[in-house]
Amino acid sequence: MKLFKANRMQGLDRALWKNETEERFVEELKHTHSVKLNIEKCVGCTNCIKRCPTQAIRVRDGVAHISEGRCIDCGECIRSCPHHAKSAVTDPMEMTLTYKFKVALVAPSLYAQFGPPATRKSVLAAIKNIGFDDVFEVAIGADIITSASVKELKENISHIDKPIISSACPVVVRLIQMKYPGLIDNLLPYDSPMEITADYARNEVSTKMNIPRNEIGIFFISPCPAKRTAVRIPYGEEKSGVDGVIAISDAYPLILSKLEKMDLSIKNSFEQRPVAACEGIRWASIGGESVALNTDRFLAVDGIHNVIDILEEIENERLRDVDFIEANSCIGGCIGGPLTVANRYSAKTRLSKYVDAARLNKINNPESVFKTDSHNAKKWSVPLSGNEALKLDKDISVALKKYETMRDIEKTLPGLDCGACGAPDCAALAEDIVRGEATETDCIFKLKERIRSVAVEMSLLESAMSKHTGAIKEIPEN
Repeated sequence: MKLFKANRMQGLDRALWKNETEERFVEELKHTHSVKLNIEKCVGCTNCIKRCPTQAIRVRDGVAHISEGRCIDCGECIRSCPHHAKSAVTDPMEMTLTYKFKVALVAPSLYAQFGPPATRKSVLAAIKNIGFDDVFEVAIGADIITSASVKELKENISHIDKPIISSACPVVVRLIQMKYPGLIDNLLPYDSPMEITADYARNEVSTKMNIPRNEIGIFFISPCPAKRTAVRIPYGEEKSGVDGVIAISDAYPLILSKLEKMDLSIKNSFEQRPVAACEGIRWASIGGESVALNTDRFLAVDGIHNVIDILEEIENERLRDVDFIEANSCIGGCIGGPLTVANRYSAKTRLSKYVDAARLNKINNPESVFKTDSHNAKKWSVPLSGNEALKLDKDISVALKKYETMRDIEKTLPGLDCGACGAPDCAALAEDIVRGEATETDCIFKLKERIRSVAVEMSLLESAMSKHTGAIKEIPEN
Protein backbone atom coordinates (compact mmCIF):
# COMPACT_ATOMS: atom_id res chain seq x y z
CA MET A 1 0.00 0.00 0.00
CA LYS A 2 1.48 3.33 -1.03
CA LEU A 3 2.60 5.52 1.83
CA PHE A 4 1.35 9.05 2.24
CA LYS A 5 3.96 11.76 2.54
CA ALA A 6 4.71 12.69 6.13
CA ASN A 7 3.46 16.27 5.79
CA ARG A 8 0.15 15.04 4.35
CA MET A 9 -0.27 12.56 7.17
CA GLN A 10 -0.24 15.25 9.86
CA GLY A 11 -3.30 17.01 8.50
CA LEU A 12 -5.20 14.08 7.06
CA ASP A 13 -8.63 13.48 8.53
CA ARG A 14 -9.35 10.02 9.94
CA ALA A 15 -12.48 9.63 7.83
CA LEU A 16 -10.47 10.35 4.68
CA TRP A 17 -8.06 7.53 5.57
CA LYS A 18 -10.97 5.17 6.07
CA ASN A 19 -12.52 6.07 2.72
CA GLU A 20 -9.27 5.62 0.78
CA THR A 21 -7.75 2.55 2.39
CA GLU A 22 -10.23 0.69 4.57
CA GLU A 23 -11.40 -1.72 1.87
CA ARG A 24 -7.88 -2.90 1.08
CA PHE A 25 -6.91 -2.98 4.75
CA VAL A 26 -9.90 -5.19 5.62
CA GLU A 27 -8.94 -7.51 2.77
CA GLU A 28 -5.42 -7.87 4.23
CA LEU A 29 -6.85 -8.65 7.68
CA LYS A 30 -8.44 -11.80 6.25
CA HIS A 31 -4.97 -13.39 6.20
CA THR A 32 -4.22 -15.25 9.44
CA HIS A 33 -0.52 -14.98 8.78
CA SER A 34 1.68 -12.15 7.62
CA VAL A 35 3.07 -13.77 4.48
CA LYS A 36 0.86 -13.63 1.38
CA LEU A 37 1.04 -15.01 -2.14
CA ASN A 38 0.53 -13.05 -5.34
CA ILE A 39 -0.94 -15.67 -7.67
CA GLU A 40 -0.36 -13.49 -10.74
CA LYS A 41 3.40 -13.54 -10.15
CA CYS A 42 3.67 -17.21 -9.14
CA VAL A 43 4.97 -19.50 -11.93
CA GLY A 44 4.81 -22.70 -9.90
CA CYS A 45 8.55 -23.19 -9.44
CA THR A 46 9.83 -25.25 -6.49
CA ASN A 47 12.12 -22.72 -4.80
CA CYS A 48 9.74 -21.92 -1.96
CA ILE A 49 8.66 -25.50 -1.22
CA LYS A 50 12.29 -26.52 -0.86
CA ARG A 51 13.12 -23.74 1.63
CA CYS A 52 10.03 -23.81 3.84
CA PRO A 53 11.10 -25.29 7.22
CA THR A 54 7.64 -26.65 8.08
CA GLN A 55 6.70 -27.85 4.57
CA ALA A 56 3.78 -25.42 4.59
CA ILE A 57 3.80 -24.84 0.81
CA ARG A 58 2.56 -27.01 -2.06
CA VAL A 59 2.37 -26.32 -5.77
CA ARG A 60 -1.00 -27.36 -7.13
CA ASP A 61 -2.29 -26.64 -10.65
CA GLY A 62 0.86 -24.64 -11.36
CA VAL A 63 0.46 -22.26 -8.39
CA ALA A 64 1.87 -22.31 -4.85
CA HIS A 65 -0.50 -22.68 -1.90
CA ILE A 66 0.45 -21.80 1.68
CA SER A 67 -1.02 -23.84 4.53
CA GLU A 68 -2.33 -21.49 7.21
CA GLY A 69 -1.91 -24.14 9.88
CA ARG A 70 1.74 -24.84 9.14
CA CYS A 71 3.05 -21.38 8.30
CA ILE A 72 5.27 -19.81 11.01
CA ASP A 73 5.95 -16.54 9.12
CA CYS A 74 9.71 -17.09 8.92
CA GLY A 75 9.90 -15.30 5.57
CA GLU A 76 12.05 -17.97 3.90
CA CYS A 77 9.63 -18.11 0.97
CA ILE A 78 9.90 -14.34 0.58
CA ARG A 79 13.68 -14.59 0.39
CA SER A 80 13.77 -17.60 -1.93
CA CYS A 81 11.13 -16.61 -4.50
CA PRO A 82 12.90 -15.24 -7.62
CA HIS A 83 9.60 -13.95 -8.99
CA HIS A 84 8.66 -11.95 -5.86
CA ALA A 85 5.36 -13.80 -5.62
CA LYS A 86 5.53 -13.86 -1.80
CA SER A 87 5.45 -10.71 0.28
CA ALA A 88 4.94 -9.62 3.87
CA VAL A 89 1.66 -8.21 5.13
CA THR A 90 2.20 -5.32 7.52
CA ASP A 91 0.11 -2.38 8.62
CA PRO A 92 0.09 0.90 6.67
CA MET A 93 1.38 4.14 8.17
CA GLU A 94 -2.07 5.61 7.62
CA MET A 95 -3.44 3.31 10.32
CA THR A 96 -1.83 5.57 12.94
CA LEU A 97 -4.38 8.25 12.06
CA THR A 98 -7.14 6.32 13.81
CA TYR A 99 -5.62 7.13 17.23
CA LYS A 100 -5.53 10.36 19.18
CA PHE A 101 -1.99 9.78 20.44
CA LYS A 102 0.48 7.81 18.32
CA VAL A 103 3.49 6.00 19.81
CA ALA A 104 6.30 4.34 17.84
CA LEU A 105 8.18 1.39 19.27
CA VAL A 106 11.65 1.28 17.76
CA ALA A 107 13.35 -2.09 17.29
CA PRO A 108 17.12 -1.86 17.90
CA SER A 109 17.64 -3.33 14.42
CA LEU A 110 16.22 -0.07 13.00
CA TYR A 111 19.28 1.89 14.17
CA ALA A 112 21.53 -0.36 12.09
CA GLN A 113 19.78 0.80 8.90
CA PHE A 114 21.39 4.22 9.24
CA GLY A 115 25.11 4.93 9.09
CA PRO A 116 27.07 8.05 10.10
CA PRO A 117 26.39 10.85 10.75
CA ALA A 118 23.13 9.44 12.16
CA THR A 119 23.05 8.88 15.91
CA ARG A 120 20.54 7.11 18.10
CA LYS A 121 19.01 10.41 19.22
CA SER A 122 18.78 11.74 15.68
CA VAL A 123 17.04 8.57 14.47
CA LEU A 124 14.56 8.78 17.36
CA ALA A 125 13.95 12.46 16.59
CA ALA A 126 13.36 11.67 12.90
CA ILE A 127 10.84 8.94 13.79
CA LYS A 128 8.93 11.35 15.98
CA ASN A 129 8.79 13.76 13.05
CA ILE A 130 7.23 11.36 10.55
CA GLY A 131 3.89 11.46 12.34
CA PHE A 132 4.32 10.04 15.85
CA ASP A 133 3.69 11.87 19.11
CA ASP A 134 6.22 9.86 21.11
CA VAL A 135 8.92 7.25 20.63
CA PHE A 136 10.03 4.38 22.89
CA GLU A 137 13.01 2.05 22.43
CA VAL A 138 12.19 -1.67 22.40
CA ALA A 139 15.75 -2.15 23.65
CA ILE A 140 14.35 -1.05 27.03
CA GLY A 141 12.15 -4.15 27.06
CA ALA A 142 15.22 -6.19 26.11
CA ASP A 143 17.10 -4.73 29.09
CA ILE A 144 14.25 -5.73 31.40
CA ILE A 145 14.21 -9.29 30.05
CA THR A 146 18.01 -9.52 30.34
CA SER A 147 17.76 -8.78 34.06
CA ALA A 148 14.99 -11.36 34.46
CA SER A 149 16.91 -13.96 32.43
CA VAL A 150 19.99 -13.65 34.63
CA LYS A 151 17.80 -14.30 37.66
CA GLU A 152 15.99 -17.19 35.93
CA LEU A 153 19.28 -18.88 35.08
CA LYS A 154 20.55 -18.63 38.64
CA GLU A 155 17.35 -19.92 40.22
CA ASN A 156 16.11 -22.60 37.85
CA ILE A 157 18.95 -23.99 35.76
CA SER A 158 19.65 -26.74 38.29
CA HIS A 159 16.03 -27.94 38.14
CA ILE A 160 15.82 -28.69 34.42
CA ASP A 161 17.59 -31.31 32.34
CA LYS A 162 17.64 -29.29 29.12
CA PRO A 163 18.81 -25.75 28.37
CA ILE A 164 16.56 -22.69 28.62
CA ILE A 165 15.54 -21.45 25.16
CA SER A 166 15.00 -17.76 24.43
CA SER A 167 11.42 -16.87 23.46
CA ALA A 168 12.32 -13.52 21.86
CA CYS A 169 11.92 -14.76 18.27
CA PRO A 170 8.24 -15.52 17.53
CA VAL A 171 9.20 -17.77 14.62
CA VAL A 172 11.23 -20.03 16.90
CA VAL A 173 8.39 -20.17 19.42
CA ARG A 174 5.90 -21.17 16.69
CA LEU A 175 8.38 -23.73 15.36
CA ILE A 176 8.72 -25.34 18.79
CA GLN A 177 4.95 -25.40 19.25
CA MET A 178 4.60 -27.24 15.94
CA LYS A 179 7.57 -29.58 15.64
CA TYR A 180 9.03 -29.82 19.15
CA PRO A 181 6.16 -29.48 21.68
CA GLY A 182 8.25 -31.40 24.21
CA LEU A 183 10.52 -28.35 24.45
CA ILE A 184 7.77 -25.82 25.25
CA ASP A 185 8.61 -25.96 28.96
CA ASN A 186 12.19 -24.98 28.13
CA LEU A 187 11.14 -21.67 26.59
CA LEU A 188 11.86 -18.59 28.69
CA PRO A 189 8.27 -17.74 29.82
CA TYR A 190 8.44 -13.95 29.42
CA ASP A 191 6.65 -11.56 27.11
CA SER A 192 8.77 -10.32 24.21
CA PRO A 193 10.69 -7.00 24.46
CA MET A 194 8.08 -5.55 22.10
CA GLU A 195 5.20 -6.41 24.43
CA ILE A 196 7.02 -5.29 27.58
CA THR A 197 7.90 -1.95 25.98
CA ALA A 198 4.34 -1.52 24.68
CA ASP A 199 2.95 -2.00 28.19
CA TYR A 200 5.50 0.41 29.65
CA ALA A 201 4.81 3.02 26.94
CA ARG A 202 1.04 2.89 27.34
CA ASN A 203 1.32 3.29 31.12
CA GLU A 204 3.76 6.21 30.78
CA VAL A 205 1.68 8.12 28.25
CA SER A 206 -1.64 7.45 29.95
CA THR A 207 -0.37 8.46 33.41
CA LYS A 208 1.75 11.48 32.52
CA MET A 209 -0.51 12.95 29.82
CA ASN A 210 -3.87 11.84 31.21
CA ILE A 211 -4.91 10.19 27.94
CA PRO A 212 -7.31 7.21 27.97
CA ARG A 213 -5.45 4.00 27.22
CA ASN A 214 -7.73 3.10 24.32
CA GLU A 215 -6.91 6.39 22.56
CA ILE A 216 -3.19 5.58 22.52
CA GLY A 217 -2.00 3.75 19.41
CA ILE A 218 1.16 1.67 19.86
CA PHE A 219 2.99 0.83 16.61
CA PHE A 220 6.04 -1.38 16.34
CA ILE A 221 8.49 -0.67 13.50
CA SER A 222 9.48 -4.21 12.67
CA PRO A 223 12.27 -6.08 10.84
CA CYS A 224 10.08 -9.14 10.17
CA PRO A 225 6.47 -10.16 9.37
CA ALA A 226 6.36 -12.65 12.27
CA LYS A 227 5.98 -9.75 14.70
CA ARG A 228 2.68 -8.79 13.09
CA THR A 229 1.40 -12.33 13.46
CA ALA A 230 2.54 -12.26 17.10
CA VAL A 231 0.40 -9.15 17.55
CA ARG A 232 -2.67 -10.54 15.79
CA ILE A 233 -2.32 -14.05 17.25
CA PRO A 234 -0.30 -13.54 20.46
CA TYR A 235 1.30 -16.39 22.36
CA GLY A 236 1.53 -16.35 26.14
CA GLU A 237 -1.12 -13.62 26.38
CA GLU A 238 -4.76 -13.30 25.36
CA LYS A 239 -4.24 -9.89 23.74
CA SER A 240 -1.24 -7.97 22.47
CA GLY A 241 -0.45 -4.50 23.74
CA VAL A 242 0.59 -3.45 20.23
CA ASP A 243 -1.99 -1.98 17.85
CA GLY A 244 -0.08 -2.22 14.58
CA VAL A 245 3.17 -3.34 13.01
CA ILE A 246 4.89 -1.19 10.37
CA ALA A 247 7.69 -2.57 8.21
CA ILE A 248 11.13 -1.02 8.58
CA SER A 249 11.28 -0.94 4.79
CA ASP A 250 8.12 1.22 4.71
CA ALA A 251 9.26 3.63 7.42
CA TYR A 252 12.87 3.87 6.20
CA PRO A 253 12.42 6.41 3.35
CA LEU A 254 10.36 8.71 5.60
CA ILE A 255 12.92 8.56 8.39
CA LEU A 256 15.82 9.07 5.96
CA SER A 257 14.22 12.15 4.44
CA LYS A 258 13.82 13.68 7.91
CA LEU A 259 17.41 12.84 8.84
CA GLU A 260 18.72 14.49 5.69
CA LYS A 261 16.74 17.68 6.29
CA MET A 262 17.16 17.79 10.06
CA ASP A 263 19.26 20.64 11.42
CA LEU A 264 22.22 19.51 13.55
CA SER A 265 20.98 21.57 16.49
CA ILE A 266 17.65 19.71 16.39
CA LYS A 267 19.48 16.39 16.39
CA ASN A 268 21.49 17.33 19.46
CA SER A 269 18.63 18.95 21.35
CA PHE A 270 16.23 15.99 21.11
CA GLU A 271 15.53 14.99 24.69
CA GLN A 272 14.38 11.42 25.16
CA ARG A 273 13.45 9.81 28.48
CA PRO A 274 16.15 7.54 29.95
CA VAL A 275 17.64 5.59 27.08
CA ALA A 276 18.24 1.86 26.76
CA ALA A 277 21.57 0.39 27.76
CA CYS A 278 24.05 -1.15 25.34
CA GLU A 279 22.88 -4.65 26.34
CA GLY A 280 19.38 -4.07 24.94
CA ILE A 281 20.65 -2.56 21.68
CA ARG A 282 22.96 -5.54 21.19
CA TRP A 283 19.91 -7.83 20.97
CA ALA A 284 19.48 -6.85 17.31
CA SER A 285 22.44 -9.03 16.32
CA ILE A 286 22.81 -12.75 16.97
CA GLY A 287 24.61 -13.42 20.24
CA GLY A 288 23.62 -10.07 21.73
CA GLU A 289 21.05 -11.54 24.11
CA SER A 290 23.42 -14.24 25.35
CA VAL A 291 26.45 -12.03 25.98
CA ALA A 292 24.53 -9.99 28.56
CA LEU A 293 23.73 -13.07 30.69
CA ASN A 294 27.15 -13.30 32.36
CA THR A 295 27.60 -16.96 31.43
CA ASP A 296 29.80 -18.74 28.94
CA ARG A 297 27.50 -21.77 28.83
CA PHE A 298 25.35 -20.44 26.01
CA LEU A 299 24.81 -21.18 22.34
CA ALA A 300 23.66 -18.60 19.78
CA VAL A 301 22.25 -19.97 16.53
CA ASP A 302 20.79 -18.08 13.56
CA GLY A 303 19.00 -19.18 10.41
CA ILE A 304 15.82 -21.24 10.72
CA HIS A 305 17.35 -24.43 9.30
CA ASN A 306 20.30 -24.17 11.70
CA VAL A 307 17.83 -23.62 14.54
CA ILE A 308 16.06 -26.85 13.56
CA ASP A 309 19.37 -28.73 13.74
CA ILE A 310 19.99 -27.45 17.28
CA LEU A 311 16.44 -28.22 18.43
CA GLU A 312 16.89 -31.76 17.13
CA GLU A 313 20.06 -32.00 19.23
CA ILE A 314 18.23 -30.81 22.34
CA GLU A 315 15.26 -33.10 21.82
CA ASN A 316 17.58 -36.09 21.35
CA GLU A 317 19.46 -35.09 24.53
CA ARG A 318 22.76 -34.61 22.74
CA LEU A 319 23.32 -31.05 24.01
CA ARG A 320 24.13 -31.15 27.71
CA ASP A 321 26.92 -28.60 28.15
CA VAL A 322 24.77 -25.51 27.45
CA ASP A 323 22.49 -23.60 29.85
CA PHE A 324 20.95 -21.08 27.44
CA ILE A 325 20.01 -21.19 23.76
CA GLU A 326 19.58 -17.96 21.83
CA ALA A 327 17.82 -18.94 18.61
CA ASN A 328 16.94 -16.54 15.83
CA SER A 329 15.12 -17.39 12.62
CA CYS A 330 16.99 -14.83 10.53
CA ILE A 331 20.66 -15.15 9.66
CA GLY A 332 22.54 -12.48 11.57
CA GLY A 333 19.65 -11.93 13.96
CA CYS A 334 16.99 -9.26 13.58
CA ILE A 335 19.33 -7.12 11.47
CA GLY A 336 18.89 -9.82 8.81
CA GLY A 337 15.09 -9.70 8.88
CA PRO A 338 13.19 -9.77 5.56
CA LEU A 339 11.75 -6.28 6.17
CA THR A 340 15.09 -4.56 6.74
CA VAL A 341 16.82 -2.38 4.16
CA ALA A 342 20.55 -2.49 4.88
CA ASN A 343 22.77 -5.44 4.02
CA ARG A 344 23.09 -7.51 7.19
CA TYR A 345 26.89 -7.34 7.18
CA SER A 346 27.02 -3.55 6.94
CA ALA A 347 24.15 -3.42 9.45
CA LYS A 348 26.21 -5.46 11.91
CA THR A 349 29.09 -2.99 11.61
CA ARG A 350 26.75 -0.05 12.10
CA LEU A 351 25.08 -1.69 15.09
CA SER A 352 28.43 -2.20 16.82
CA LYS A 353 29.00 1.57 16.66
CA TYR A 354 25.59 2.23 18.24
CA VAL A 355 26.44 -0.31 20.96
CA ASP A 356 29.82 1.33 21.60
CA ALA A 357 28.17 4.76 21.85
CA ALA A 358 25.60 3.39 24.31
CA ARG A 359 28.36 1.77 26.38
CA LEU A 360 30.25 5.07 26.62
CA ASN A 361 27.05 6.87 27.53
CA LYS A 362 26.42 4.32 30.31
CA ILE A 363 29.90 4.94 31.70
CA ASN A 364 29.96 8.73 31.34
CA ASN A 365 26.32 9.46 32.08
CA PRO A 366 24.81 6.55 34.07
CA GLU A 367 21.82 8.63 35.18
CA SER A 368 20.61 8.89 31.60
CA VAL A 369 20.28 5.10 31.26
CA PHE A 370 16.97 3.35 31.90
CA LYS A 371 16.93 1.57 35.27
CA THR A 372 15.54 -1.95 35.07
CA ASP A 373 15.49 -2.56 38.84
CA SER A 374 11.93 -1.32 39.36
CA HIS A 375 10.51 -3.00 36.24
CA ASN A 376 9.73 -6.71 36.24
CA ALA A 377 9.53 -8.79 33.09
CA LYS A 378 5.96 -9.98 32.68
CA LYS A 379 5.52 -13.76 32.56
CA TRP A 380 3.07 -15.44 30.23
CA SER A 381 -0.45 -15.53 31.58
CA VAL A 382 -1.62 -18.13 29.03
CA PRO A 383 0.29 -21.45 28.93
CA LEU A 384 1.63 -22.42 25.53
CA SER A 385 0.30 -25.55 23.86
CA GLY A 386 1.43 -27.56 20.86
CA ASN A 387 0.28 -26.86 17.31
CA GLU A 388 -1.40 -30.00 15.95
CA ALA A 389 -1.08 -29.06 12.28
CA LEU A 390 1.42 -31.86 11.66
CA LYS A 391 -0.74 -34.57 13.25
CA LEU A 392 -2.24 -37.06 10.83
CA ASP A 393 -5.32 -37.53 13.01
CA LYS A 394 -6.62 -36.53 16.43
CA ASP A 395 -7.09 -40.19 17.32
CA ILE A 396 -3.62 -41.54 18.09
CA SER A 397 -4.42 -45.07 16.91
CA VAL A 398 -5.76 -43.77 13.59
CA ALA A 399 -2.75 -41.49 13.26
CA LEU A 400 -0.38 -44.44 13.75
CA LYS A 401 -2.15 -46.46 11.06
CA LYS A 402 -1.96 -43.49 8.67
CA TYR A 403 1.71 -43.11 9.49
CA GLU A 404 2.37 -46.75 8.63
CA THR A 405 0.45 -46.32 5.37
CA MET A 406 2.43 -43.17 4.64
CA ARG A 407 5.72 -45.06 5.11
CA ASP A 408 4.54 -47.89 2.86
CA ILE A 409 3.61 -45.40 0.13
CA GLU A 410 6.94 -43.58 0.53
CA LYS A 411 8.80 -46.86 -0.13
CA THR A 412 7.08 -47.16 -3.50
CA LEU A 413 8.12 -43.64 -4.55
CA PRO A 414 11.45 -43.04 -6.34
CA GLY A 415 13.06 -41.15 -3.42
CA LEU A 416 14.53 -38.44 -5.66
CA ASP A 417 12.82 -35.57 -3.80
CA CYS A 418 12.63 -33.66 -7.08
CA GLY A 419 9.61 -31.56 -6.12
CA ALA A 420 7.98 -32.02 -9.53
CA CYS A 421 4.85 -33.34 -7.80
CA GLY A 422 4.40 -30.01 -6.01
CA ALA A 423 5.50 -31.37 -2.62
CA PRO A 424 9.00 -30.70 -1.22
CA ASP A 425 10.01 -34.38 -1.10
CA CYS A 426 8.69 -37.92 -1.48
CA ALA A 427 7.82 -38.19 2.23
CA ALA A 428 5.67 -35.07 1.97
CA LEU A 429 3.88 -36.46 -1.10
CA ALA A 430 3.21 -39.69 0.78
CA GLU A 431 1.72 -37.64 3.61
CA ASP A 432 -0.44 -35.69 1.17
CA ILE A 433 -1.71 -38.95 -0.33
CA VAL A 434 -2.66 -40.28 3.11
CA ARG A 435 -4.43 -37.00 3.89
CA GLY A 436 -6.38 -37.31 0.62
CA GLU A 437 -4.80 -34.19 -0.84
CA ALA A 438 -2.81 -35.91 -3.61
CA THR A 439 -2.55 -39.16 -5.57
CA GLU A 440 0.38 -41.40 -6.49
CA THR A 441 0.21 -40.27 -10.10
CA ASP A 442 1.11 -36.73 -9.00
CA CYS A 443 4.62 -38.20 -9.02
CA ILE A 444 5.80 -37.95 -12.65
CA PHE A 445 7.68 -41.23 -12.36
CA LYS A 446 4.59 -43.01 -11.06
CA LEU A 447 2.59 -41.34 -13.81
CA LYS A 448 5.03 -42.62 -16.45
CA GLU A 449 4.77 -46.12 -14.96
CA ARG A 450 1.00 -45.85 -15.09
CA ILE A 451 1.06 -44.63 -18.70
CA ARG A 452 3.39 -47.47 -19.71
CA SER A 453 1.16 -49.95 -17.89
CA VAL A 454 -1.93 -48.58 -19.62
CA ALA A 455 -0.10 -48.66 -22.96
CA VAL A 456 0.77 -52.33 -22.46
CA GLU A 457 -2.82 -53.11 -21.46
CA MET A 458 -4.12 -51.27 -24.52
CA SER A 459 -1.71 -53.19 -26.76
CA LEU A 460 -2.81 -56.51 -25.31
CA LEU A 461 -6.46 -55.51 -25.66
CA GLU A 462 -5.93 -54.44 -29.26
CA SER A 463 -4.23 -57.76 -30.02
CA ALA A 464 -7.05 -59.71 -28.39
CA MET A 465 -9.65 -57.74 -30.29
CA SER A 466 -7.84 -58.34 -33.58
CA LYS A 467 -7.83 -62.09 -32.96
CA HIS A 468 -11.47 -61.99 -31.98
CA THR A 469 -12.35 -60.03 -35.13
CA GLY A 470 -10.40 -62.49 -37.28
CA ALA A 471 -12.15 -65.43 -35.70
CA ILE A 472 -15.53 -63.86 -36.47
CA LYS A 473 -14.60 -63.39 -40.12
CA GLU A 474 -13.64 -67.08 -40.45
CA ILE A 475 -17.13 -68.28 -39.42
CA PRO A 476 -18.88 -69.50 -42.65
CA GLU A 477 -22.13 -67.87 -43.60
CA ASN A 478 -25.23 -70.09 -43.81
